[in-house]
Amino acid sequence: MSAENTQRIALVTGANRGLGLEVCRQLAQQGITVILTARDHQKGEQATQQLLNEGLQVIFKPLDVGDDASVHQLVQDLTADLDHLDILINNAGINFDFQQQTLEADLKEVQHTLNTNLFGAWRMTQACLPLLRKSQHGRIVNVSSGAGSFEGPRGLQEQSGGLPAYGISKAALNALTVKLSRSLQETSILVNAVCPNFTATYPGTAEMGARPIPEGAAAIVWAALLPDDGPTGGFFRDGKALPW
Repeated sequence: MSAENTQRIALVTGANRGLGLEVCRQLAQQGITVILTARDHQKGEQATQQLLNEGLQVIFKPLDVGDDASVHQLVQDLTADLDHLDILINNAGINFDFQQQTLEADLKEVQHTLNTNLFGAWRMTQACLPLLRKSQHGRIVNVSSGAGSFEGPRGLQEQSGGLPAYGISKAALNALTVKLSRSLQETSILVNAVCPNFTATYPGTAEMGARPIPEGAAAIVWAALLPDDGPTGGFFRDGKALPW
């Protein structure tokens, strides 16, 4: 794998299914070379082959964002093959823990959730930053959720103590987005959080009112393809600002 600095390159975490897979598809349809990553090697390879069969330029790399060694190995491989990275989509996320309540939450489960949903994005951003700095149009997109908002429907104040691990992890991810954007404000790298809204990523959710996966993915892709004068440090859904 090699790429010149004129060719746009994107990396998507947690991309073997659902939103991550569709984000890879939509980015590749824009002529971007996409690095599809997943923890499960077999599922990642199968997802990549699916997109290759559609004539898209996609490369698979194994990655567990919760594991320092895995992230280090990935970035070591990328650095050997690439001279830059244009887009980092921190999509990997786990544990929509609607059955838990904050007062009785299993803190080991909460820690595990934070390690993926928050520290996974933080870990990947730190590791990929040298390659992102070499891009003329760097973009970091953190896939968040309205469940991490202090306002709005189904936000933190409407969860009645539910979703403790997931809601808190996404609120922290939003905070990280702001801190990263401020830290990178003297660069060309834009950092934003996106809520894809309730999306039909699991069987039965469409019947519950979830919208099609391509619509949720398009909201993420929008932030990945922002113009150089676009916003940074924001929280968006379908290109519109959301309350924090």
